[in-house]
Amino acid sequence: MIRTWFALGALALSVVGCATYREDLNRGQRFYEENEYERSLAIFRVLEADMDSLELADQARYAYLRGMADYRLGFRADARHWLAVAKAVEQEHPGGLSAQWKQRLDEALNDLNQEVYGGGERLDKSRSTATETTKGPEQAPPAPAAPGKCNANKDCAEGQTCQAGECVTI
Repeated sequence: MIRTWFALGALALSVVGCATYREDLNRGQRFYEENEYERSLAIFRVLEADMDSLELADQARYAYLRGMADYRLGFRADARHWLAVAKAVEQEHPGGLSAQWKQRLDEALNDLNQEVYGGGERLDKSRSTATETTKGPEQAPPAPAAPGKCNANKDCAEGQTCQAGECVTI
């Protein structure tokens, strides 16, 4: 008899625990929908450790809302991570996200992936100062530097390093 009551008590606690996580998710979603992204993100960050306690549909919803809150607040790396998680969970277990959310997820993820993988239209906006150093077949090797002068560490004697075009003893 005592075992039965103990088992029922444990079952009740586990059901209450899952309901609490779902309530936190619903509260975070409400803040998100009210454009209070900081509050929603705070709730989602606390809920993150218990995400695996949510049902799969709720996990997709959590990852989507977490990613979109991060996206709205400018935490782009975190947004990309969570939106990718949402997409993966939704693909494996459909039904957690509405069609409108799926469309928004794809648009945001494409925008974030554009930053990582780049695209032709962004090359002209690059502030990179890198120069091509690969030698083509028509290029001759650079002339050796004058003694004491260098282009790279290999131009200096052992125990020296190239700094500002001059060999300096370490």
